[in-house]
Amino acid sequence: MMVRPGRGSLRAVQLDRHVLRNVSRSFYLSLRLLPQPMRPATATGYLLARASDTLADTAEVPVDDRLELLDGFADELRGKGADWRSRKLRTFAEKQTHAGERVLLERLDECFAMLGGLDGLQADAVRETLATIISGQRLDLVRFEEASRLRPVALKSEEELEDYCYRVAGCVGAFWTRIGLLTMGSKFSDSNPDDLRDLGVRYGMGLQLVNILRDLPEDLSNGRCYLPASDPNDRERMIALRKEWLDHAAVWLESGRRYSSRLNQWRVRAASVLPALIGEDTVALLQANPAGNEKVKVTRKQVRRAAWRACWWQKGPVKR
Repeated sequence: MMVRPGRGSLRAVQLDRHVLRNVSRSFYLSLRLLPQPMRPATATGYLLARASDTLADTAEVPVDDRLELLDGFADELRGKGADWRSRKLRTFAEKQTHAGERVLLERLDECFAMLGGLDGLQADAVRETLATIISGQRLDLVRFEEASRLRPVALKSEEELEDYCYRVAGCVGAFWTRIGLLTMGSKFSDSNPDDLRDLGVRYGMGLQLVNILRDLPEDLSNGRCYLPASDPNDRERMIALRKEWLDHAAVWLESGRRYSSRLNQWRVRAASVLPALIGEDTVALLQANPAGNEKVKVTRKQVRRAAWRACWWQKGPVKR
């Protein structure tokens, strides 16, 4: 069944123009490429997820306070009220050094209003996805609460890493598919929905793995190791482990190409494949620096090139 955009559409457009482009330029590009029916739910979901991520990542605030606000956030998603926002949220907003994230927290009431304005099925998809993301953010805070450079903490297994990638990003691939089918029906894709969802999940996990590998030097300096390493201070082993997971990331990003090639409209193909193309450029930069001793970032020129390629992405078998 295809669902028409809800009454929150105009508010979503107004807010994403003022806030979304300031917290994620690359996702803003994808959103502008998306067919209009998909925009309200995807913008709402992204803004709420970015807000919860900002709460989780505000290192100047004690972990217990961050956990309390994440729990309040999750409770509001379940319909338990917004009292938590009136208690400590202003303190969080004042501690943000990134102007876009500060404004996002200051306008969080509008984000929840956008959620309330969505069609019921789309709102349910946003709430369920946010609950999964917040569970990952919460797990992250607890897992690394006592981590430090001298006493690093690492994930214990591949399963823990894959579980984390699913919670904070893989579930977004399932959400994207769900919203596409709800709002566009067969105009979104005529592929098997379960197969499409599975590709989307692996794609989202690949994007998160790229983020982990890109941020590895900074995370290690703070005692956090998202790779399953017995000793994060063993430099030779970490270099080998990094290379191994870069190969994993490349395979999972390939799912993004395959996913996008199954979509019917050029706009949704372009919006869907763009993060994969940027991710592949990031992987190439990481592979060119095998020691992994510095953070890399794609240039604006590379982003523009990826956007151009995305706009010409074709349906059908993937071509390299």
